[in-house]
Amino acid sequence: MFRLLQIELYKIKHNKAGKALIIIYFGLLLSIALLVNVKFKIGDFNFNLSESGIFNFPYIWHLFTYFAAGFKFFLLLVIVSMMANEYSNRTLKQNLIDGLSKKEFVLSKFYTVILFSLLSTVFVGITALILGLIYSDFTEFAIIITDLEYLLAYFIKLVAFFSFGLFLGVLIKRSAFAVGAMLVWAFTELIITGVLKWTYKIENYESITQFFPLNAMSNLIKEPITRFNAVKSAVQQLGEEVVKDFSVQGLDIVITLAWTIIFILGSYYLLKKRDL
Repeated sequence: MFRLLQIELYKIKHNKAGKALIIIYFGLLLSIALLVNVKFKIGDFNFNLSESGIFNFPYIWHLFTYFAAGFKFFLLLVIVSMMANEYSNRTLKQNLIDGLSKKEFVLSKFYTVILFSLLSTVFVGITALILGLIYSDFTEFAIIITDLEYLLAYFIKLVAFFSFGLFLGVLIKRSAFAVGAMLVWAFTELIITGVLKWTYKIENYESITQFFPLNAMSNLIKEPITRFNAVKSAVQQLGEEVVKDFSVQGLDIVITLAWTIIFILGSYYLLKKRDL
Protein backbone atom coordinates (compact mmCIF):
# COMPACT_ATOMS: atom_id res chain seq x y z
CA MET A 1 0.00 0.00 0.00
CA PHE A 2 2.67 2.50 1.03
CA ARG A 3 4.80 1.64 -2.00
CA LEU A 4 1.86 2.34 -4.32
CA LEU A 5 1.08 5.58 -2.51
CA GLN A 6 4.71 6.66 -2.81
CA ILE A 7 4.53 6.24 -6.58
CA GLU A 8 1.42 8.45 -6.84
CA LEU A 9 2.71 11.10 -4.45
CA TYR A 10 5.93 11.30 -6.46
CA LYS A 11 3.89 11.98 -9.60
CA ILE A 12 1.83 14.67 -7.83
CA LYS A 13 5.01 16.25 -6.44
CA HIS A 14 6.21 16.87 -9.99
CA ASN A 15 2.83 18.08 -11.27
CA LYS A 16 2.66 21.86 -10.82
CA ALA A 17 -0.99 22.14 -11.82
CA GLY A 18 -1.98 19.36 -9.43
CA LYS A 19 -0.10 20.95 -6.54
CA ALA A 20 -1.70 24.32 -7.27
CA LEU A 21 -5.20 22.82 -7.26
CA ILE A 22 -4.53 21.03 -3.96
CA ILE A 23 -3.34 24.27 -2.36
CA ILE A 24 -6.39 26.14 -3.69
CA TYR A 25 -8.67 23.39 -2.41
CA PHE A 26 -7.39 23.48 1.16
CA GLY A 27 -7.27 27.27 1.04
CA LEU A 28 -10.97 27.30 0.13
CA LEU A 29 -11.74 24.88 2.96
CA LEU A 30 -9.99 27.22 5.35
CA SER A 31 -11.94 30.16 3.93
CA ILE A 32 -15.13 28.75 5.47
CA ALA A 33 -13.65 29.81 8.80
CA LEU A 34 -13.81 33.41 7.59
CA LEU A 35 -17.57 33.25 8.15
CA VAL A 36 -16.84 34.35 11.71
CA ASN A 37 -16.01 37.79 10.35
CA VAL A 38 -19.34 38.28 8.60
CA LYS A 39 -21.04 41.32 10.11
CA PHE A 40 -23.57 43.75 8.73
CA LYS A 41 -25.85 46.52 9.93
CA ILE A 42 -29.35 47.36 8.73
CA GLY A 43 -30.58 50.51 10.44
CA ASP A 44 -30.39 49.85 14.15
CA PHE A 45 -30.07 46.12 13.60
CA ASN A 46 -26.55 44.68 13.98
CA PHE A 47 -25.87 41.12 12.86
CA ASN A 48 -22.76 39.14 13.74
CA LEU A 49 -22.61 35.66 12.24
CA SER A 50 -20.23 34.39 14.92
CA GLU A 51 -22.84 35.26 17.57
CA SER A 52 -25.79 33.79 15.64
CA GLY A 53 -25.29 30.23 16.86
CA ILE A 54 -24.18 28.60 13.61
CA PHE A 55 -20.87 27.67 15.24
CA ASN A 56 -22.56 25.89 18.12
CA PHE A 57 -21.86 22.23 18.75
CA PRO A 58 -23.13 19.89 17.40
CA TYR A 59 -24.63 21.94 14.54
CA ILE A 60 -21.19 23.03 13.32
CA TRP A 61 -20.32 19.45 12.24
CA HIS A 62 -23.30 19.44 9.90
CA LEU A 63 -22.72 22.97 8.62
CA PHE A 64 -19.00 22.62 7.91
CA THR A 65 -19.13 19.23 6.20
CA TYR A 66 -22.00 20.38 3.98
CA PHE A 67 -20.30 23.52 2.70
CA ALA A 68 -16.83 21.93 2.55
CA ALA A 69 -18.22 19.26 0.21
CA GLY A 70 -18.97 22.01 -2.30
CA PHE A 71 -15.25 22.48 -2.97
CA LYS A 72 -14.65 18.84 -3.89
CA PHE A 73 -14.52 19.69 -7.61
CA PHE A 74 -11.02 21.12 -7.17
CA LEU A 75 -9.69 17.77 -5.97
CA LEU A 76 -11.74 16.05 -8.68
CA LEU A 77 -9.66 17.96 -11.22
CA VAL A 78 -6.51 16.59 -9.58
CA ILE A 79 -7.85 13.02 -9.74
CA VAL A 80 -8.95 13.11 -13.38
CA SER A 81 -5.83 14.98 -14.50
CA MET A 82 -3.70 12.34 -12.76
CA MET A 83 -5.42 9.69 -14.85
CA ALA A 84 -5.27 11.72 -18.06
CA ASN A 85 -1.54 12.33 -17.57
CA GLU A 86 -0.98 8.59 -17.31
CA TYR A 87 -2.16 8.26 -20.91
CA SER A 88 -0.67 11.46 -22.37
CA ASN A 89 2.73 10.97 -20.71
CA ARG A 90 2.66 7.19 -21.28
CA THR A 91 3.54 6.60 -17.63
CA LEU A 92 0.77 4.00 -17.38
CA LYS A 93 2.42 1.83 -19.99
CA GLN A 94 5.84 2.42 -18.43
CA ASN A 95 4.55 1.45 -14.97
CA LEU A 96 3.20 -1.81 -16.38
CA ILE A 97 6.48 -2.50 -18.16
CA ASP A 98 8.32 -1.87 -14.87
CA GLY A 99 6.31 -4.62 -13.21
CA LEU A 100 3.26 -2.85 -11.79
CA SER A 101 0.14 -4.92 -12.40
CA LYS A 102 -3.10 -3.31 -13.60
CA LYS A 103 -4.68 -4.20 -10.26
CA GLU A 104 -1.86 -2.44 -8.39
CA PHE A 105 -2.18 0.54 -10.71
CA VAL A 106 -5.89 0.99 -9.92
CA LEU A 107 -5.22 0.42 -6.22
CA SER A 108 -2.52 3.11 -6.26
CA LYS A 109 -5.09 5.58 -7.57
CA PHE A 110 -7.70 4.42 -5.08
CA TYR A 111 -5.28 4.74 -2.16
CA THR A 112 -4.59 8.30 -3.32
CA VAL A 113 -8.34 8.96 -3.36
CA ILE A 114 -8.60 7.66 0.21
CA LEU A 115 -5.61 9.76 1.31
CA PHE A 116 -7.04 12.97 -0.17
CA SER A 117 -10.43 12.25 1.37
CA LEU A 118 -8.91 11.48 4.76
CA LEU A 119 -6.74 14.61 4.79
CA SER A 120 -9.73 16.73 3.80
CA THR A 121 -11.88 15.17 6.53
CA VAL A 122 -9.23 15.72 9.21
CA PHE A 123 -8.70 19.30 8.02
CA VAL A 124 -12.42 20.11 8.10
CA GLY A 125 -12.84 18.35 11.44
CA ILE A 126 -10.00 20.24 13.12
CA THR A 127 -11.16 23.59 11.70
CA ALA A 128 -14.73 23.00 12.88
CA LEU A 129 -13.52 21.86 16.31
CA ILE A 130 -11.36 24.95 16.84
CA LEU A 131 -14.11 27.35 15.77
CA GLY A 132 -16.64 25.49 17.86
CA LEU A 133 -14.47 25.64 20.97
CA ILE A 134 -14.04 29.39 20.45
CA TYR A 135 -17.58 30.43 19.49
CA SER A 136 -19.96 27.67 20.58
CA ASP A 137 -22.30 28.30 23.51
CA PHE A 138 -22.07 24.60 24.40
CA THR A 139 -18.66 23.05 25.00
CA GLU A 140 -19.55 20.03 27.10
CA PHE A 141 -17.74 16.92 25.87
CA ALA A 142 -20.98 14.97 25.34
CA ILE A 143 -22.34 17.74 23.10
CA ILE A 144 -19.06 18.17 21.20
CA ILE A 145 -18.96 14.52 20.14
CA THR A 146 -22.63 14.49 19.10
CA ASP A 147 -23.23 14.27 15.34
CA LEU A 148 -19.64 13.29 14.54
CA GLU A 149 -21.16 10.90 11.99
CA TYR A 150 -21.23 13.86 9.62
CA LEU A 151 -17.44 13.62 9.36
CA LEU A 152 -17.77 9.93 8.45
CA ALA A 153 -20.43 10.80 5.87
CA TYR A 154 -18.17 13.53 4.48
CA PHE A 155 -15.27 11.08 4.12
CA ILE A 156 -17.44 8.47 2.38
CA LYS A 157 -18.90 11.14 0.11
CA LEU A 158 -15.46 12.30 -1.03
CA VAL A 159 -14.18 8.75 -1.59
CA ALA A 160 -17.21 7.92 -3.72
CA PHE A 161 -17.08 11.18 -5.69
CA PHE A 162 -13.37 10.90 -6.44
CA SER A 163 -13.79 7.21 -7.33
CA PHE A 164 -16.43 8.27 -9.85
CA GLY A 165 -13.95 10.79 -11.25
CA LEU A 166 -11.27 8.10 -11.43
CA PHE A 167 -13.61 5.81 -13.34
CA LEU A 168 -14.46 8.56 -15.83
CA GLY A 169 -10.76 9.38 -16.18
CA VAL A 170 -9.99 5.77 -17.06
CA LEU A 171 -12.98 5.57 -19.40
CA ILE A 172 -12.49 8.84 -21.29
CA LYS A 173 -8.72 9.43 -20.93
CA ARG A 174 -9.05 13.23 -21.11
CA SER A 175 -9.48 15.30 -17.95
CA ALA A 176 -11.65 18.03 -19.49
CA PHE A 177 -13.99 15.49 -21.10
CA ALA A 178 -14.10 13.44 -17.88
CA VAL A 179 -15.18 16.48 -15.86
CA GLY A 180 -17.68 17.32 -18.60
CA ALA A 181 -19.06 13.80 -18.41
CA MET A 182 -19.50 14.22 -14.65
CA LEU A 183 -21.51 17.41 -15.22
CA VAL A 184 -23.60 15.75 -17.92
CA TRP A 185 -24.36 12.89 -15.53
CA ALA A 186 -25.36 15.37 -12.82
CA PHE A 187 -27.76 17.12 -15.21
CA THR A 188 -29.12 13.74 -16.30
CA GLU A 189 -29.97 12.85 -12.73
CA LEU A 190 -31.69 16.22 -12.28
CA ILE A 191 -33.70 15.76 -15.48
CA ILE A 192 -34.81 12.24 -14.54
CA THR A 193 -35.75 13.47 -11.06
CA GLY A 194 -37.77 16.31 -12.59
CA VAL A 195 -39.55 13.95 -14.98
CA LEU A 196 -40.47 11.56 -12.17
CA LYS A 197 -41.64 14.39 -9.92
CA TRP A 198 -43.38 16.78 -12.31
CA THR A 199 -44.25 14.77 -15.44
CA TYR A 200 -45.27 11.44 -13.95
CA LYS A 201 -46.10 13.01 -10.56
CA ILE A 202 -44.68 10.08 -8.61
CA GLU A 203 -45.04 11.02 -4.94
CA ASN A 204 -42.33 8.69 -3.68
CA TYR A 205 -39.90 9.52 -6.50
CA GLU A 206 -37.11 9.85 -3.93
CA SER A 207 -37.28 6.11 -3.30
CA ILE A 208 -36.07 5.73 -6.90
CA THR A 209 -33.65 8.65 -7.22
CA GLN A 210 -31.87 7.75 -3.98
CA PHE A 211 -30.11 4.99 -5.90
CA PHE A 212 -28.55 7.39 -8.42
CA PRO A 213 -24.81 7.74 -7.61
CA LEU A 214 -24.53 11.53 -7.26
CA ASN A 215 -27.91 11.75 -5.55
CA ALA A 216 -26.87 9.07 -3.07
CA MET A 217 -23.71 11.05 -2.28
CA SER A 218 -25.75 14.24 -1.88
CA ASN A 219 -28.20 12.51 0.47
CA LEU A 220 -25.39 11.64 2.88
CA ILE A 221 -25.26 15.24 4.15
CA LYS A 222 -28.54 17.08 3.70
CA GLU A 223 -28.70 20.86 3.64
CA PRO A 224 -28.31 22.28 7.18
CA ILE A 225 -29.93 25.69 6.70
CA THR A 226 -33.50 24.71 7.62
CA ARG A 227 -32.14 22.89 10.66
CA PHE A 228 -30.88 26.19 12.10
CA ASN A 229 -33.11 27.38 14.97
CA ALA A 230 -33.43 30.93 13.61
CA VAL A 231 -34.66 29.61 10.27
CA LYS A 232 -37.09 27.23 11.99
CA SER A 233 -38.53 30.12 14.00
CA ALA A 234 -38.92 32.26 10.86
CA VAL A 235 -40.69 29.42 9.04
CA GLN A 236 -43.01 28.82 12.01
CA GLN A 237 -43.95 32.51 12.07
CA LEU A 238 -45.14 32.06 8.49
CA GLY A 239 -47.40 29.26 9.63
CA GLU A 240 -45.23 26.50 8.20
CA GLU A 241 -43.20 23.78 9.86
CA VAL A 242 -39.91 22.14 8.93
CA VAL A 243 -40.44 18.38 8.89
CA LYS A 244 -37.19 16.80 7.80
CA ASP A 245 -34.79 14.14 9.01
CA PHE A 246 -31.29 15.66 8.86
CA SER A 247 -29.46 12.62 10.25
CA VAL A 248 -27.02 10.49 8.25
CA GLN A 249 -28.95 7.47 6.99
CA GLY A 250 -27.44 3.99 6.92
CA LEU A 251 -29.09 3.19 3.57
CA ASP A 252 -27.46 6.22 1.94
CA ILE A 253 -24.07 5.05 3.24
CA VAL A 254 -24.63 1.53 1.85
CA ILE A 255 -25.72 2.84 -1.57
CA THR A 256 -22.76 5.22 -1.77
CA LEU A 257 -20.27 2.51 -0.77
CA ALA A 258 -21.82 0.15 -3.34
CA TRP A 259 -21.27 2.75 -6.07
CA THR A 260 -17.68 3.26 -4.88
CA ILE A 261 -17.01 -0.46 -5.31
CA ILE A 262 -18.65 -0.38 -8.76
CA PHE A 263 -16.48 2.56 -9.86
CA ILE A 264 -13.23 0.97 -8.69
CA LEU A 265 -14.04 -2.45 -10.15
CA GLY A 266 -15.19 -0.73 -13.33
CA SER A 267 -11.88 1.11 -13.57
CA TYR A 268 -9.99 -2.15 -13.16
CA TYR A 269 -12.19 -3.93 -15.71
CA LEU A 270 -11.60 -1.19 -18.31
CA LEU A 271 -7.84 -1.32 -17.82
CA LYS A 272 -7.81 -5.10 -17.87
CA LYS A 273 -9.69 -5.31 -21.15
CA ARG A 274 -8.05 -2.33 -22.84
CA ASP A 275 -5.04 -2.74 -25.09
CA LEU A 276 -2.48 -0.27 -23.73
